[in-house]
Amino acid sequence: MLFGKNKHLVGLDIGSSSIKACELNHTKKGYSLRNIAIAEIDPGFIVDGVISQPSELARAISALFKENRFREKNVALAIGGYSVIMKNICVQKAEEKAMYESVTMEAEQYIPFDINDVNIDFHVLGQNKHNVDQLDILLVAAKKEIIEEYTGIVESVGITPEVIDVDVLALQNCYEFSHGNGDHTTALIDIGASKTSLNIIKNSIPVFMRDVSLGCGQIDQQIASRCECSIADAQKIKLDRKADKITIEEFNEIESLVIKNWCTEIRRAIDFYYSTYPDDSFNQVILSGGGANIKEFHKLLALETSSKVEVINPFINVQINRGKFDSAYIDSIAPQVAVCIGLALRRADDK
Repeated sequence: MLFGKNKHLVGLDIGSSSIKACELNHTKKGYSLRNIAIAEIDPGFIVDGVISQPSELARAISALFKENRFREKNVALAIGGYSVIMKNICVQKAEEKAMYESVTMEAEQYIPFDINDVNIDFHVLGQNKHNVDQLDILLVAAKKEIIEEYTGIVESVGITPEVIDVDVLALQNCYEFSHGNGDHTTALIDIGASKTSLNIIKNSIPVFMRDVSLGCGQIDQQIASRCECSIADAQKIKLDRKADKITIEEFNEIESLVIKNWCTEIRRAIDFYYSTYPDDSFNQVILSGGGANIKEFHKLLALETSSKVEVINPFINVQINRGKFDSAYIDSIAPQVAVCIGLALRRADDK
């Protein structure tokens, strides 16, 4: 199932440059952090959302769980990118079985894949405001081969995927848990290594979603080209901001050019949103992902979108034992683990 026994789960976010796992305790007092870990992986393990080195990725996941002592083996996973289609549609009110058949028939006109090659699920958003006999539905369709790839990887190391979510919906789950779901429109933007996701939500309903093939990996590629080094070495240069082959001025120039490209593409996506919803507007952008901590990006994006730009803090409503977890480390990884925490909030009987 894409939206997934009221059961404790580990959130497992498998990205193209890192794997993130998070485990939360839920008590009457709220949520507390039990465990969290990040492991960098070779950029060749996952290319354009497709797992190219499954055995190596499986070993990396197994090592992450063993080295960080994750005892729970039931997880919530996320998939995303062009293998996932999400669409808001309307269907006639009916019993669940009849509604599923109706949604499946309706889905064929929106899905650019063979209907037999996808798994379909849906979430009822509410009654349609124009027709009381219809319901607004969020349709989600994902390619079976992608789901089987990711579930097969984790199952091969003794981990059970109880829930398969969509990354942008997991991020929305984290945002609403951390910031609430008020009566407003917000743009959630996740800057990953190779993909940037935009999800505009209005009154807690996702109304516009778009993935763009850009991210922090572009900075690595530019550094590697300038320094004639490997991507792995370029990542070290980016983190340390030190290298014999590149000056701080050259690094800043690379970063600025890449960031301008991000803002241009995000602006184009938002312009398309406004062409679809000309009477709508938003004044809040929430950033997550590895690119969220780049200060220059915040400033330029605020200008491009005429919006207030903030970085998500997924730990606002999570109790953290500061004797067990290093505060500086938790603060530094916060934007990167938003999807992971959104997954950790799931339960196996969720819908």
